[in-house]
Amino acid sequence: MKKLHRLLLVPKLDIHNANALSSSYTIGFPAMTAWMGAMHNLQRHLHQTGFENVIFKGLAVSCHRMDLQTYKDDSGFISSIIGTGNPLDKTGQRPSFIEEARCHLSVSLAIEYHVKGHIDEAEFCQAVDDLVAGKLKIAGGDILSANPSRLMEIKTEEEFNRFKNQLMPGHCLVERRDLMMKSMNQGQDALDALLDSQALHYECEQIDEGKVIWHNAKRKQPGWIVPISIGYQGISELGFAKHQRDESTPHRFAENVVTLGEFKMPFRFQNWDEMRWEYHTDLENNLYLCQQPHSNLLGE
Repeated sequence: MKKLHRLLLVPKLDIHNANALSSSYTIGFPAMTAWMGAMHNLQRHLHQTGFENVIFKGLAVSCHRMDLQTYKDDSGFISSIIGTGNPLDKTGQRPSFIEEARCHLSVSLAIEYHVKGHIDEAEFCQAVDDLVAGKLKIAGGDILSANPSRLMEIKTEEEFNRFKNQLMPGHCLVERRDLMMKSMNQGQDALDALLDSQALHYECEQIDEGKVIWHNAKRKQPGWIVPISIGYQGISELGFAKHQRDESTPHRFAENVVTLGEFKMPFRFQNWDEMRWEYHTDLENNLYLCQQPHSNLLGE
């Protein structure tokens, strides 16, 4: 490693009731848009507290624990969302409500930042801790507690190894768009490729006297592969809608972009860019994405 990376580490965030509806049709770890949005929100609050010269460039998330609020029956095939108990109405009945997928989780955030000039590091970390404890929400969830933040510089392999130790034990989410592209190049459409990656494949072997031995179920790809939401694609022209929240910004309708990701333990990464997420916009195709630097080269 030769390039210097300056990182803000916010360790051991305990988040309650985060949004687990990561896309229109998947439930699980909050979407990367939620984590990147929290980073952007933190930057905006810091600019209002005197740190206008600090710019956040990218983010890595290490998940230490996740408790998805669902229930699975004895068959192991049907899962249900564990809902909240809303107060009774005046007739003594439960009011109608929209079910929400929620999760409780513990994560550490590593944010790459750039400073134009100089900042007091102690004051900066204190401002971050005050915002995390007071104003910040992540994926719609409440932050119950967090360890003090600190700044780190990474240039050598030894420094990167010390940084990775701060994210353990945990798993970092990385993009595996290459798996989707490989399946689609073999003739599958996007949805079939997504579902096939999650299917369990059983194998059997016939032995003497007509007996059959079943082998353990395996997935198509080794590793902890999951569907993830990484952004949005516009499905309408840019314009202005009646009663839109921000009257000065063009509005458009959009839908989720879902691909495959993989959870990997931090010690498996060789450099910071392998775990870092950043914003990527493709206006020609109406795409607003969160991607990793190396993923832009896939398929070229």
